[in-house]
Amino acid sequence: MFDLIDGLPLHPLVVHAVVVLLPAAALGTIAIAVVPAWRRRYGELVGLVALLATALVPVATRTGEALMRRVGPPAGDHQALGGELLWFALPLLLLVWLLLLAERRAAAASPRPGLSPLPGSSPGPGAAARGVRAPAAHPRPGAAPGEPARRGGALVTVLAVLAVLAALAALFQVYRVGESGARAVWGQVPAVQTR
Repeated sequence: MFDLIDGLPLHPLVVHAVVVLLPAAALGTIAIAVVPAWRRRYGELVGLVALLATALVPVATRTGEALMRRVGPPAGDHQALGGELLWFALPLLLLVWLLLLAERRAAAASPRPGLSPLPGSSPGPGAAARGVRAPAAHPRPGAAPGEPARRGGALVTVLAVLAVLAALAALFQVYRVGESGARAVWGQVPAVQTR
C-alpha cells in the first residue's frame, strides 16, 4: 500500500504534498497569529490545512520506509530528520486550534459593540429580550471607560506567540528534511558547468 503508484515510488508524491501543505499551514499560522481579523476569517482554513499536512507526515514516513526497502537507506541524515517531522507538525496543529478556540471564547466573553447601553445608564426592563447587555462589572485594567472587557485576551496573546514559534520551528524542520533528501538523491550528481 505505501510503496508504488502506477509503478512509481509513492514517497516523492506524498513528500511534495507535505512540503507544500506544512509550510502553507505554518505561514498561515503566522498570519492569523499576527492579524486577529484574519484569524476570525481564515483561521479554520489554516487549521484544516495544518490537519491535512500533519496527517500526511506519517504517510510520508511510511512511504519513505517502503522506498528504503527497495533502494537502500538514503545517504546522510534524511531518514532521521524525516522521522522527527511529526514532532514539529503536531505542536503546530495543536496550537493553531487552541488559538482559534481561545479567540472564540474571548470574543464570546466580551460584550459586542453597540449592544451595551451608555456608561452609567441602566439597560432597563426587557433589555435582555432586545439583546442589550449590561456593562461589564470588571473592565480589564487600563481599559478606557465604556470600552468592553476582553477576557482571555492574555491567553490569546500567549497562544499566538507560541503558535508563531511552532510555525517557525516547523518551517525550519521542513527545510532540513527537504535539504537532506535532496542531497541524498542529487548529492552525487556533478554540477553542470555554465559559461
